[in-house]
Amino acid sequence: MADEPTKPEAQGEAAGPEAASADAAEQAARLAAEVDTLHGQIADLTDRLLRAHAEMENMRKRAEREREETAKYAISKFAREVVGVADNFERAIQAVPAGAAEEDGAFKSLVEGVSMTEREFVNVLERNGVRRVNPKGEVFNPHLHQAMMEMQNTEVAAGTILEVFQPGYVIEDRVLRPAMVVVAKGGPKASKPESADPEGAPGEEAGNDNAP
Repeated sequence: MADEPTKPEAQGEAAGPEAASADAAEQAARLAAEVDTLHGQIADLTDRLLRAHAEMENMRKRAEREREETAKYAISKFAREVVGVADNFERAIQAVPAGAAEEDGAFKSLVEGVSMTEREFVNVLERNGVRRVNPKGEVFNPHLHQAMMEMQNTEVAAGTILEVFQPGYVIEDRVLRPAMVVVAKGGPKASKPESADPEGAPGEEAGNDNAP
């Protein structure tokens, strides 16, 4: 009978390890849940960081591209106005009757001076990225040329440029002014022009309703 009071103590000792194990399991589960939460937060922050980096890179490239385009096309408005000067030089030279300059030494010197000035003017334009387009004999390209009229001619392929009323100009890869041309019709079908469509094609500004 004297041993009976020790039984509750023995039961308490037996229950202790089980309670500790349950507490440890609960704590481990809580820590695992916190770890999962932290992993989710890290993944979200990493995704946001990558997106922000990509957006910044796109902004940098866009700004660089805009700077390059500004540098390339800054003189477009000025060039569009001064190409008329080159037209006047060319008209002046073409207006001289054949052989007239040979009959008068002073007149010949004047014509040669105008020709030299015209060539140098065109060279200056080219050094600044502005190039003259004089497409006589080429295949009509609506992105570079404006058809003013069509002329029946079966000796050449349809779409061949027979005459150039006014030369065109391009600045870098953009059309500054389309060439005004006369286009042949009635001949065999012409192959498509090889040149790619230049940026800033003149269709909307200059209009090509007469294109063949």
